This record gives sequence, C-alpha cells and structure tokens, in this order.
Amino acid sequence: MALIKSVRGFSPKIGQECYLAETAVIIGDVEIGDECSIWFGAVLRGDVNSIRIGNRVNIQDGAVLHTLYEKSVVDIGNSVTVGHNAVIHGAKIHDRVLIGIGAIILDNAVIGENSIIAAGALIKDSEIVEPNSIYAGVPAKKVKDIDPGQTTGMIEKIANNYLFYAGWYQED
Repeated sequence: MALIKSVRGFSPKIGQECYLAETAVIIGDVEIGDECSIWFGAVLRGDVNSIRIGNRVNIQDGAVLHTLYEKSVVDIGNSVTVGHNAVIHGAKIHDRVLIGIGAIILDNAVIGENSIIAAGALIKDSEIVEPNSIYAGVPAKKVKDIDPGQTTGMIEKIANNYLFYAGWYQED
C-alpha cells in the first residue's frame, strides 16, 4: 500500500480505479482523478501547497511533484504522462501532454495541450510552452510544431498503456 499521509489538516483524495504502487508517497493537499497510476518511488508532496491531477494521468517511477509555499501549485490536466524521474515544481500542465524521462518543469511554467517535453529538458520558471509543440534542451527551446492529431493519438496511447500495466498489479 502506498504511503498516504495527512499534513496541516489536508488529506489526499484519490479517484476511482487508480493504481498506487506500494512505494509511492502521496502527502497532504493532493487530489487525484479517476484511472490514474502513481508508480514506484513517485512522490506527490502537497504539504506546502496543492497538487491537482486530472483523469487518466500516469506519474511514473521516481517522479517528484512539489510546490512553493503559498506561491505555486501543481495543476495537471487529463491524459498526461509524467515520465520516470521527472520533476514538476509548481507548474500547470494542460491536457494530453507527455513529460519525458528526467525532464524538469519549474514554478509557474505553463505547458500547452498536446505538447511534448523531451527527456532531460528544463522548462524554466514562468515559461509558457505553446500548445502542439515539442520543447527540448537545457534550457528548453521549441524544437518544432507538431500535428495535434498525431500527438493526441500517441499521448492517449501511452495513457492507455499505463492503464493496462496498472491492471497487472491490481490482479495480484
């Protein structure tokens, strides 16, 4: 069972049909939508401010979500993938976004819908990532525009894959 801990009077709220790995940590003012998966070693620290996660979101192994006290929140839309060891610190992530392995997204950044943040990319404080685009590098820069249809299909496929993988663990 995941570590689910109340702090400062806030208790995490978990939606329906979610998978929480045994070593996931979910603390404080965190709300998770339906059909989400929070994988091994992921940490969602809603101790200093709120974390809101939509439906069909997967937070992969080792990812960390945190905020600044009274200054930033994490707000993640629907059908978002947060890759292994990614860090999201007080940012807004719109629907159908892929955050690559090891990417870092800092406070008050906004990631537009149908976008991809490449593995290892750094999105700086308050940066606005355009919808339907790919950003890569340190610091990240726009690499190209992408066809929203292609992106939507690929990102939805990853969300579906993680629902499928979570089913393996819920059967045991």
